[in-house]
Amino acid sequence: MSPTQYRVALRGEELLDNPRLNKGTAFTLAERKEFGLIGRLPSRVNTLDEQCERAYAQLEGRESAIRKNSFLQSLKSQNIVLYYTLLSRHLRELIPIIYTPTEAEAISDYSHLFRRSEGLYLTFPNQDTMEEDFLEQTQGRNIDLVVVSDSEAILGIGDQGVGGIGISSAKSVIYSLIGGIDPSQALPVVLDVGTDNEDLLNDHLYVGWPNRRVRGQEYDQFVDKFVQLVRKHYPHSLLHFEDFGVTNAHRLLRRYKDTHAVFNDDIQGTGAVTLSCVMAAVGVTKSRLADQRYLIYGAGSAGLGIARQLRDAIVSTDGVERDKATALFYLIDRNGLIKQSLGEDKIREDQREWVRSDEEWAEVKENGNGEIGLLETVKKVQPTVLIGCSTHAGAFTREVIEAMAAGCERPIILPLSNPSKLVEVDPKNANDWTKGKALLATGSPFPPAKTPNGRDYIIAECNNALIYPGLGFGAMISKSRRMTDTMIIAGARRLASLAPALQDPDDALLPDFADAPQVNIEVAVAVAEQAVEEGSADVTWTKEEARARVKAAIWKPDYGVYVFDEANGLK
Repeated sequence: MSPTQYRVALRGEELLDNPRLNKGTAFTLAERKEFGLIGRLPSRVNTLDEQCERAYAQLEGRESAIRKNSFLQSLKSQNIVLYYTLLSRHLRELIPIIYTPTEAEAISDYSHLFRRSEGLYLTFPNQDTMEEDFLEQTQGRNIDLVVVSDSEAILGIGDQGVGGIGISSAKSVIYSLIGGIDPSQALPVVLDVGTDNEDLLNDHLYVGWPNRRVRGQEYDQFVDKFVQLVRKHYPHSLLHFEDFGVTNAHRLLRRYKDTHAVFNDDIQGTGAVTLSCVMAAVGVTKSRLADQRYLIYGAGSAGLGIARQLRDAIVSTDGVERDKATALFYLIDRNGLIKQSLGEDKIREDQREWVRSDEEWAEVKENGNGEIGLLETVKKVQPTVLIGCSTHAGAFTREVIEAMAAGCERPIILPLSNPSKLVEVDPKNANDWTKGKALLATGSPFPPAKTPNGRDYIIAECNNALIYPGLGFGAMISKSRRMTDTMIIAGARRLASLAPALQDPDDALLPDFADAPQVNIEVAVAVAEQAVEEGSADVTWTKEEARARVKAAIWKPDYGVYVFDEANGLK
């Protein structure tokens, strides 16, 4: 296949300083002459392979993860094609460097590491000029993806103020690296509404707005002004909410999900990949989602997102009434099982639909605070699915696991908390304590366990990146005005169908993370097909064309051939 030809309007230093168009030493001799680069580059022309070899050697020379993160950030600001090519060739190794856990460290020290901007910073005191500031950066661009954070709940490290631009940028990178989104069509945004982080407020080098976090009506109006700008100027874009606090995440998703294609990875992404995992597991056990009893330990954004996603899939897939599907779930928060007698002060608004009646627990022993713990709940409910998203390390004790295994033939155990040191149970222990009966997946990578016959049992990594880039790409390619529950379920079902465990019950419940780019293509196709079929899409092509449309739209890092065109070229 002949390389793509691009018309480019920049010459000389302007071209070398443009990370989207810069090729560095890969500019051909003809291009160097045409674009005024002879004398600005050393004489040898390198291939992209040679540049990757050099960059990887430079990366390996950085001993710490944070220094590797800094190197990659610098590379991204110099040469987009080389950056993404390097990442794609070392995907499993470098994702933890550019995303969790290393990006959390980079964000926590954002003001001290700051070198250059990496997105759109919208600050509360400047809201009167928000549209002007928005258009200054976006006018003339085709924006398909907007990733926004208000930085209140960043990667388990909490309120990070303006540093949240780092998570918006990192998520945008994952969309391009794994989901095939053209990075020039993605816009990372931080809504700087202040911070309650005392360390930041007391840091004279803090680069954000040094005020307490705005809340209430003023906050809502600021967010709404931003959302309406996205809707006005990019009505077919996907608006991805990232790391909003628990008091706002569900509320904002509910507010905008019927008026724009919005997505919250902490809620819907976590819910979707967990749904895929459970779908694969019930495929192994030859049962249905509606046949399970679900116990979710941890009822924050992730736990509630998982509960809703599973419940909605039970309704959609198995035809169960909503109330009956909801009754299959038991949620435990820091105050124990969520039940009526906990009282108003211990039950959040977004937890109310999951409250259990006191009558069904009258015979179960409570602690001194009137709370029912995990073990007591497991013994009474005999759950078939146990999901952990609590960051309570070791919460799934041997007694808990053995009590669960006594109540079902193939317990589905998903300790999903990140990082690995906070996991509810080491999967090796869960495997041993159930005598190899458990179907397991974790939120962080773990080594294989052993089956009773001595084979390796691969522990699936229940990683959101296996699905959310594809969900987003499917919504974008179909120009859907909404990200519907049925579109998400379609993507989750497609991911589950790729589970190695469906071919071998001793294999993983989800595909290997190294296969994430190919997996997300399949997810995107399923989402686009569903959007067209249900009428959510705003395109003229048919469901049968979805695969070809997705494949044709995938962005791949490629230099192509440049032709100078001052009037009509890329800038």
